[in-house]
Amino acid sequence: MLRGAIPVGRIAGIRISVHWSLIATLALLASLLSLSILPMQLAGRPTSHYWIIGTVTAALFILTLVAHEFAHSVVARRHGVSVDRVTLWLLGGMSELRDEPPDPQADLHIALAGPITSLLIGVTSLLVAFSVEQITGPLVTAGLIWLGTANLILAIFNLLPGAPLDGGRVLRAVLWRRSGDRLAATTSAARSGRTLGLALILLGGAQAILLGSVGGLWLMLLGWFLRTAANVELMTASARHRLGDLHVADAMTPTPLAAAAGDTVEGFLATAASSSHHRLFPVVDPNMHPIGVITLSDLARTAPAARSRTTIGSLARPLPDADIVTSDALLADVATAVLLRPGLDLIAVVDGGQRLTGIVTATDLVRVCDRTALGLPLRHHPTTPGNGGGLD
Repeated sequence: MLRGAIPVGRIAGIRISVHWSLIATLALLASLLSLSILPMQLAGRPTSHYWIIGTVTAALFILTLVAHEFAHSVVARRHGVSVDRVTLWLLGGMSELRDEPPDPQADLHIALAGPITSLLIGVTSLLVAFSVEQITGPLVTAGLIWLGTANLILAIFNLLPGAPLDGGRVLRAVLWRRSGDRLAATTSAARSGRTLGLALILLGGAQAILLGSVGGLWLMLLGWFLRTAANVELMTASARHRLGDLHVADAMTPTPLAAAAGDTVEGFLATAASSSHHRLFPVVDPNMHPIGVITLSDLARTAPAARSRTTIGSLARPLPDADIVTSDALLADVATAVLLRPGLDLIAVVDGGQRLTGIVTATDLVRVCDRTALGLPLRHHPTTPGNGGGLD
């Protein structure tokens, strides 16, 4: 999950998080509609009317982004793929899937669900706009036309053949079905995404320099995002290949140093934390069940005068149920969550009684991948009980 994303609830059992940058998107769209697009199309209206219609239209567009992402999530769950959360941010939304699709057909269905939803919303918005024009007036009609057009553009853009766009997923599904090699298909789709991202950066730069268009900067931002996300795709695909059939037990750091939720910040800093070389700690309840994660940075933000009365539990970031696994779980299934959040989160490993027995961090995964690539035997870092092992 993106740093700064705030959980806001659940829809159909799927967690929803909103990144602060979504506010910037809403403000930008509302401003463009209210100050530029609507006044250019329909001049002479009161300024307040432009702002009301522009803001409502921008908010509706955000809701269509939610619908687009939820379409992916709903279809994924129908194919047995676990959905971690949906996060809305500056450039739209992201459905974070915990598992890989089981076969190319499921991959294709999940990928197409979002663009098809946007396409249907776009067509429906345009039909409604033209059918109620005499009732609602031209300003509302203009807002609906923009909403419909924006969703059609969203559907078409997302079908461009490069990961992590939906078109990249479609490309992966087609290549996967043709070759039977999911890793090769994922790699090809990710490389296509990197090329597409570079093309958008160059196109945006040319537009900004030659035409002086602010839209060029937006294209450059999109291109940068695509290249960054495509690089992550390549990294995670490589990690999954290297991890193969390894289990969590092969990589976890056993008997990690844990912070008790009921302890004070002052007490933890004076005892356990002072003897550890690590910055990231699982937080447990009185029954040793992992409930959260805390870092030294989290503790440092507490004023010294308040540390004696502030508990670890009040500062800890919650640990989702999906980030609590048993030692026999496939390591590849938890790798993506850790690699996408290096230094920020961990996977807690529990026994049959749900008591903490170990943790897996990005450091552990990198170590296992390196040793596997070199053909070296897997073994844990030398550690004593409570030392924290491979924590970041």
